[in-house]
Amino acid sequence: MSNTKLQREIKQLLKEKNGILLAHNYQRDEIQELADLAGDSLELSMEAAKTDCEIIVFCGVRFMAESASILSPGKTVIMPRLDAGCPMADMISAEALAEKRKKIPEATVVTYVNSSAEAKAGSDICCTSANAIRVVNSVQSDTVLMTPDKNLAQYTSKFTHKKVVWWEGYCPTHDGLKVEEVLQTKGKHPGALFVAHPECTPEVLELADHICSTSGMYEYARKTDNEDFIIGTEMGILYRLRKDNPEKRFILASESLICPDMKLTTLEGVFEAVVEMKNVVKVPESVGALAKIALDRMLAVPRD
Repeated sequence: MSNTKLQREIKQLLKEKNGILLAHNYQRDEIQELADLAGDSLELSMEAAKTDCEIIVFCGVRFMAESASILSPGKTVIMPRLDAGCPMADMISAEALAEKRKKIPEATVVTYVNSSAEAKAGSDICCTSANAIRVVNSVQSDTVLMTPDKNLAQYTSKFTHKKVVWWEGYCPTHDGLKVEEVLQTKGKHPGALFVAHPECTPEVLELADHICSTSGMYEYARKTDNEDFIIGTEMGILYRLRKDNPEKRFILASESLICPDMKLTTLEGVFEAVVEMKNVVKVPESVGALAKIALDRMLAVPRD
């Protein structure tokens, strides 16, 4: 079956079952093209929660589907590939976090949304890559433990007077981007602006003209007059950047910027999951209630 026919079939199935399809920015082009909503993980879950749909098909990785379940406990959340995980989210467990809290009881635990439901439940407040600085500066304590991404934590620490302690986790895709690769790409495209995600290493971020989340990259590309951009995040973002800005050029900082887990989801997998209503992700109520408190606290932080 062709991609176009599969997309039509899936759309019809979703219509019949009152479902909505969400696609993260790093998904394959044809998945983003099919999606009812595409964007950052938490943003997608929040928007889906506002709809009257009964089924959420989340094309992303497991922690994203968990967030959808937390925010929409009455809806059925399906993942086309249950084995699509996040190495960084796997670098922290609820047990390890509890032990760390005992060692620094004075610290407020700020956990990146790129984490398991259990890690969120064991935290005081969540953050995204877009609001991490605002969240850290909003808490009362002078010491903050940021989990699980050490690179986001180190970036955030530059914009606060608080003591920031970080977990030794990282995103292999972003952390693997090397200074040499960026310099080589910049050398080939001397007029291009380098836009990097804060999950990249501090050394790479020092080379950036602008540092922001994936949603921030869309806005920056749209509002900036420059025609050429070097992109320091997962390659899936190029689909929408090029679609929204056909007159501009977007170059990946390195061909290694591919998340294998994000690419596991295929149209065939989506079709099969919706037909069979399989791969349901449901966060236990006891965990979900605590995780939601951490998320709600984040959402209550005033915007700039």
